[in-house]
This record gives sequence, C-alpha cells and structure tokens, in this order.
Amino acid sequence: MGDPRSEAGALAPGMGRGVEAQDLRHTEGECPTMARLVGVDLPRDKRLEIALTYIFGIGRTRAQEILEATGISPDLRVHQLTDAELVPMRDFIEANYKIEGDLRREVQADIRRKIEIGCYQGIRHRKGLPVHGQRTQTNARTRKGKKKTVAGKKKPGKK
Repeated sequence: MGDPRSEAGALAPGMGRGVEAQDLRHTEGECPTMARLVGVDLPRDKRLEIALTYIFGIGRTRAQEILEATGISPDLRVHQLTDAELVPMRDFIEANYKIEGDLRREVQADIRRKIEIGCYQGIRHRKGLPVHGQRTQTNARTRKGKKKTVAGKKKPGKK
C-alpha cells in the first residue's frame, strides 16, 4: 500500500515524487532538507544572504554582518550548508540580535505603551491612522480601510 494521497490523485502533476529523489542526491555533510535557524525554515535554493532575511528582524545588512562575523560565504546556497556552519551562525544570532517572537512582542509592547500614555503616536495608533507624518487628506487607504462615502449637499437646481 502506497501513499493514500497519491492513490486518491491528490498530488498535482510534477509534485511529490521529484522532491524525494532530488533530496537523496546530496553529498555527505550537506543539509538535505530545509535548514532551520531560530525556528524559521530557510528556503533551500536561495543564497544564504537572501535566505537569512526570511527571519523576522534580519534584513540584508544584518545578514551580511552575520555572514562576515561567522566567516561563511554569502554566495553559498542553503542546501550546501553543513551543520558545522549552522551552529556558529545560530549562536551569533542568538547572542547579538533580538529576533522573531521576542522582537514582535517588544514592538507590540511599545505600541501599547504609547497608546496608554496618550502621546501623539499612540493616538494615531488608536484611531488607526498613519503614525509617521504621512498625509491623510488623500491616500492612507491601507491604514484607514475602505472609503466610507459621505452624502454631499445638494445644489439648488435652475428654475
């Protein structure tokens, strides 16, 4: 008996079987599956410098700093990484940066604090308006939501 999904025809054409065969052809020491760093799956086929930006709190500049500090080539692909290269990267990130859940909690706490103290930015957050000085007479639709039409005053007609 095989995979029940494949028997039922749930797999799309070109999906399912090619991935396993491709994963079996890795050389010794390489990571055959997605590399996991600080709870985030890094995409296998991306360059390491780009793949690190999938972690919340790490952008291009920080990714470059991490790779420079750990001595890993930014041109390496994620699937070419060894466990020996992942460990120092993980240690460096955890020691030097606030990322993922901790960073999200801190940002939310900052917003809550501003709302509680009633500062200008807190009021803008509470009203759901742009916080950083953007214009609102036109635009700001993402923040304000869909337009609410207001009935205009009727002009008196000619007699």
